[in-house]
Amino acid sequence: MSKNQKAYYHLPGLFEFYEFYRVFLPLFYQRREYFYDWCEIGSIYGAPGDCLWGGGRACFGEADPEEVAALLREYRISARLTFSNSLLRKEHLADRKCNDLCELFEREAASMQKNGVIISSDLLLDYLKNKYPGLYFVSSTTKVLTDFHDLAEELNRSEFQYVVPDFRLNKAFDQLFALPENLKAKVEFLCNECCWFDCPDRKACYENVSRKNLGEDCEDHICVSPNARQGYRFSEAMKNPGFIGTDDIRHIYMPQGFSHFKIEGRSLGSAILLEFLLYYLTRPEFQLKVREEIYLDSMLDLF
Repeated sequence: MSKNQKAYYHLPGLFEFYEFYRVFLPLFYQRREYFYDWCEIGSIYGAPGDCLWGGGRACFGEADPEEVAALLREYRISARLTFSNSLLRKEHLADRKCNDLCELFEREAASMQKNGVIISSDLLLDYLKNKYPGLYFVSSTTKVLTDFHDLAEELNRSEFQYVVPDFRLNKAFDQLFALPENLKAKVEFLCNECCWFDCPDRKACYENVSRKNLGEDCEDHICVSPNARQGYRFSEAMKNPGFIGTDDIRHIYMPQGFSHFKIEGRSLGSAILLEFLLYYLTRPEFQLKVREEIYLDSMLDLF
């Protein structure tokens, strides 16, 4: 790992955790000694509630898009709209709310930083490329690319600036390390997935969310994971064979030329988000200070 190499974290909850980030971002940039000098915030991703194009997780971010855009503009952080619905049809492309969001964040990108869209549908990709050329595109993990050949083909697609593999390819080191440098630069690893490593229904689970966002009357997907009833536990995610921890990032991935790491966490609540940021970004000796700064801020309601 070169002295100047950085890891870029892509954080959850662009709309869901707006109030949290209003407190955390000033702390991160004003007290950089609290945080690892080898990492930066690459982007914050998410979508407002009830977005037709939304996918991946059923979330209910209610923050005002103009205020969200202004916050990220202030800190020059890239915003990513999570428009990873995989079941869109041509008639859905005219959705006013989603188009307005793309227009807003493309306009913001022209002034400070480039903003993007996390995407699963090629139909939507073709539409956005033509209508909003100022945005960049990220291939979503909801495609569930578990075959390395499929991942390599996706990485070779020029439309995508980044590709998020299925977490079950995180430790396919022989194949990952053999990628050319230009493709390594496009890989964005999902670090803290808690989903059952042997789950056969991951794609069906994502499609169920897509159907619900389209307003279809369908039953909830029933997770068959052995630990489904307990919900997300960071301690359990750390035991997942696909988990990527800070030591892995610094001593395995970064020396091999990988720089982009995605933290999942939409819909999990701001308290667990704080735990992610303490673990991945914060020096151990300052974790209590950061926790106190966040918990003692009267504006926040952590749960």
